[in-house]
Amino acid sequence: MRILNIITSPRGERSASIAIVDSFLFEYKKKIKGLVVDTLDVWTESLPEFGAEAIGAKYKGVSGEPMTPSEKATWEKIRELASRFEKADRIVLGIPMWNFSFPYKLKQLIDLVCQRNMLFIFDGKEYGPALNIDKAFVAYVRGQSEEAGFQTVPPPGFEYVTKYIEFWLHFIGVHSITAMTVEHTWDGRALDMIDEGKKQAAELAKQF
Repeated sequence: MRILNIITSPRGERSASIAIVDSFLFEYKKKIKGLVVDTLDVWTESLPEFGAEAIGAKYKGVSGEPMTPSEKATWEKIRELASRFEKADRIVLGIPMWNFSFPYKLKQLIDLVCQRNMLFIFDGKEYGPALNIDKAFVAYVRGQSEEAGFQTVPPPGFEYVTKYIEFWLHFIGVHSITAMTVEHTWDGRALDMIDEGKKQAAELAKQF
């Protein structure tokens, strides 16, 4: 069994999302002997910018046109990143909320790896998944909650984050998603909420 563990917080040992996922993985390793965890940290991984070279490589890769050396190197890195998804039996994600969305480095990873004939297929009429991954675990974490209130807009909650991430996971070929949310990680309740989140993640790992 091979798990792709995608780290999206840059806070290391101070990160609530990392602590919760680590608790999940610690418990899951007890259940699955010989578990291999491939950790892809979007903050330490050398992610190419999804700029002119990556876009040029993308369209040339589809059309079969020759790439420049720089485009070829970028495309090879994209293929290497995508291969880590292709090798995975499970995906695990811890996602902190930033400005009511997810960290931009995660979107950069998605833009890089979510390519036709890598993570999805398209026959000119319909999209389909290129992967066949049974399960994913996602922990969504934010510092406050609905209690904080908004003066001019309705509270966004986790809805935008969860809908996009779960759409994307299903789109590339994940069959089922186990998700949990943890709030109040920046106020006086933080330690208690994180501890409770770690316990919940460990329990979910037993059923995963």
